[in-house]
Amino acid sequence: MKKEDKVLNIEKLEALLGEYAHFYVTDISGLNAGKTSALRRTCFNKEIKLVMVKNNMFKKALTNKGIDFEPIAEAFKGTSAIMFCNTGNVPAKLIKGDKDEKVKLKGAYVEECFYGADQLDTLATLKSKNELIADIVALLQSPAKNVISALESGKNTIHGVLKTLGERAE
Repeated sequence: MKKEDKVLNIEKLEALLGEYAHFYVTDISGLNAGKTSALRRTCFNKEIKLVMVKNNMFKKALTNKGIDFEPIAEAFKGTSAIMFCNTGNVPAKLIKGDKDEKVKLKGAYVEECFYGADQLDTLATLKSKNELIADIVALLQSPAKNVISALESGKNTIHGVLKTLGERAE
């Protein structure tokens, strides 16, 4: 490969690192062409960008972006496919749901933390930032909803009691 091509590929990887917040380093060498195509289609539908990379080029792109990949340096051995995404747990669920277990996690960078290959279950259950915000908002709204509900049900109760008392007096 020419040096110009290498520089161009590294720049493309840097652009992907800037565009996506999370990445998973995987090994998909056990898949045949049909299953690889199906995996790419599934990734596309789940807004995951799947890219085959040369390990040294990806490490150079990480270094250029200022990301210290030392905690998962051992992941960059052998064949590597990178899954880029903006929702941290989606690729982990995809890998975990692989029935043939041909897609193997080698390492991940999610929510500005590195995870090893043994932490797939943790990554699959990890909530995204937006999911956590939604949970907090729901918790904050719950007491207010209870008060409003109690006031509205009380309004109907008071109205019913007054109506009954009004009918009895006659």
